[in-house]
Amino acid sequence: MHTFYNPIIDRGADPWVTFKNGYYYYCYSGGNKLYVSKSKNLYDIGKADASLVWNAPKGTMYSSEYWAPELHFINNKWYIYVAADDGNNNNHRMYVLESKTSDPLGSYTFKGKISDSTDKWAIDGTVLKVDSKLYFIWSGWEGDVNVAQNLYIAPMSNPWTISGARVLISTPEYNWEKNGNPLINEGPVALVKNSAVHIVYSASGSWTDDYCLGMLTFKGGDILNKLSWEKSITPVFSKQYQSYGPGHCSFTTSPDGKESWIVYHANLVSGSGWNGRSVRAQKFTWNGDIPVFGVPASPDQEMKIKINK
Repeated sequence: MHTFYNPIIDRGADPWVTFKNGYYYYCYSGGNKLYVSKSKNLYDIGKADASLVWNAPKGTMYSSEYWAPELHFINNKWYIYVAADDGNNNNHRMYVLESKTSDPLGSYTFKGKISDSTDKWAIDGTVLKVDSKLYFIWSGWEGDVNVAQNLYIAPMSNPWTISGARVLISTPEYNWEKNGNPLINEGPVALVKNSAVHIVYSASGSWTDDYCLGMLTFKGGDILNKLSWEKSITPVFSKQYQSYGPGHCSFTTSPDGKESWIVYHANLVSGSGWNGRSVRAQKFTWNGDIPVFGVPASPDQEMKIKINK
């Protein structure tokens, strides 16, 4: 057992960590570049050497502002989903890259934009797999004006293609989702246990202390129907002293797969906005098939995780 303290990365946001074949992989962006690092232990993800896996070309609609990349292993290939634009935020769309080899730290092929037929503003895309079917979930605008960010879902025919209409499944509606302007639901990520399917997402402005996590739970029926999803009426993870604006998470496990861990960003100091975000990790539990995240751990709280030898 190893003891560590948060944060595990002093400066960072929108952390994406996945565990595969005995290693933790941390995927992140810097400007127009994408990086993946590999470490044996979760608490070391910020110390591992990172490989530059993508450097965007100049002069395209996807040359700038790479946001919140996610690394997924689908059908024996690694895929990176990332938002990018041409330097104008109004042109943010989702793009996907496919690994050329089995090594997630190796080179990637740019597969192109992944969009439904409306081709509206889109960020924070993620993949949900249910009964061998793939679905894309993302944060987007209803129209062409930044009034609010909603969550949408659409079917996929393969890891780089949306094959049907987008379906609205969440809009900012509760007071805890409405801090900051514009109104925001973003950063969706699937969390599946047994037959239970949840989408944990971030709500309120990411620059505010009140950025937090909400959750949608699939109640059965048509997964592409908003009525099949039930939203938590309160946030499932929200600010505490020295953990302001906790959000935009990913999920992983202990090395033996017996413990569930959430990786997220938060601010040490109230009012820090986007400038003070750091990456933290902590264990969470389950009540049956429902995740129980508790509260963000303070920096002086001991975290214990099994060592991956």
